[in-house]
Amino acid sequence: MTHLTIEPSILYVGTPVALLSTINEDGTVNLAPMSSAWALGDVVVLGVGLSGQTAINLRARAEVVINYPSPEQWKAVERLADLTGRRPVPEHKQERFRYEREKFAAAGLTPVASELVAPPRVAGCPLQFEARSVQAEIDAQGNFLIAQARVLRVHAAEHVVVPGTSYVDPAAWSPLIYSFRHYFPLGPQLGESFRTETPTSSCAAGQDVS
Repeated sequence: MTHLTIEPSILYVGTPVALLSTINEDGTVNLAPMSSAWALGDVVVLGVGLSGQTAINLRARAEVVINYPSPEQWKAVERLADLTGRRPVPEHKQERFRYEREKFAAAGLTPVASELVAPPRVAGCPLQFEARSVQAEIDAQGNFLIAQARVLRVHAAEHVVVPGTSYVDPAAWSPLIYSFRHYFPLGPQLGESFRTETPTSSCAAGQDVS
């Protein structure tokens, strides 16, 4: 294997896409796509652009819903990509972004009321995390807001849940992956971690349980 030294403009090696719903100052809802989210226990760390409406909302109102779309919803995600909830549009965004107040309608998505927080969930997303930001800080270079959102309630579509449990079935659930600004689904399963609590039958059949 030969390696090259490169200088890519972005470093999105492959992370799940999320749609963040937050509440604007006037009580309306902002919906924004993002791909910088990772879980630490019951906390999801969110990285959002500091000049965006989502960052403004999170700093003023801590409640957020982290909605995870399926690969089939990538076009709806992309319909949100060049929209901003900020008015006026920040100067550095004016060439490529436009203001949109009705983000759900623009994306062709449907809001549904949350149970513990004010922002609505995205009805069509198989996984929805109601959460509250417990800490938010500006990153070292001053470009992003890093918010730690504690998950209060998880909603999962019935078809992605192992029957009779609270486990998400990884064979039924597939996140939408954002890799170097391209959208991908997951590929076939290769194996599983020794820590899994939902072993697949094909792998379990080969295990020594003596």
